[in-house]
Order: sequence, then structure tokens, then C-alpha cells
Amino acid sequence: MKRDLSFETTYPHPPEKVWRALTDSQAIAQWLMKNDFKPELGHKFHFRVEPKPRGWTGVVDCEVLEVDPPQRLAYSWCGSGIDTVVRWTLEPAPEGTRVRLEHSGFRGIRGWMASRMLGKGWSSRILTNNIPELLSRWSGEGAVPDVPEAHCTTHK
Repeated sequence: MKRDLSFETTYPHPPEKVWRALTDSQAIAQWLMKNDFKPELGHKFHFRVEPKPRGWTGVVDCEVLEVDPPQRLAYSWCGSGIDTVVRWTLEPAPEGTRVRLEHSGFRGIRGWMASRMLGKGWSSRILTNNIPELLSRWSGEGAVPDVPEAHCTTHK
């Protein structure tokens, strides 16, 4: 059993600004998780949150697999027994930037269960609330503002 996730949305901001929101470590910490991300091919990094019940350590091990500013970004996403890939594609659109997110490689029953949880998070929080909240309050330059509404860890 294999399952892949795919989402598409458009943000009313230029691709360069959206790219910075997806590749700036402090910005990512606002809309996803704390991290030590760098947009450099081969860079190994971690996403981190507080450990959760049922054995999740709160750590996702990752490696940057593709960087093509401001169009494509891909990284591995490994944690809790799943080994997947997250791929972002940005395209200019009349309304701003069309963003496609693909999270692929979920295998087996554990992968299927993880894809259900992560899919809900990507579609109902991150892409539709967290990233737009950050983009609405940040110019894309300079210090990243604290955007409590965009913190994944504050949502239930």
C-alpha cells in the first residue's frame, strides 16, 4: 500500500516572498516547527516540537534534496517509522504565486496512518492558515514577526 499527498493553492504574494517563507528557518518555525533548515543541497536538518504521547519523539530528520530558487524545493521527511519526501513547486500566477505541495512515499499501514494525520495538517492548517498568516504580516525581508496564529503547536 502506497499513498501520496498533493495540494495546490495560490497566495497573493510574489514568488520570491513565498520562497523566503518556505526557506527561512525563522519563518518555517512560525508556520511549521522549530528547525535548523538551510536551503543548501545536501544539508541535513531537523524539525522539532515537544515529544507527543504514544512514542513520537517530536523530531523529524530531513535532508535537502533539491533547491532551485524560487521555483522548487524538496527535502526528505523521516520520523516515526516513515521515510517520505516533501516537494514544493512555485509558479508565478496572475493572482500571485501558485504553490503545489507534494508529500510522497507513504507506505504500509503506518505510512497510511501518518499520511492521514499529515494530510489533514497540511490542508487544514499549514497551507490555508499558517503560511497565509505569516505572509500577511511579513514583508519577506528582515526579522520574521512572531505570528501566534500560525504556530502549528498552538493549534489543537
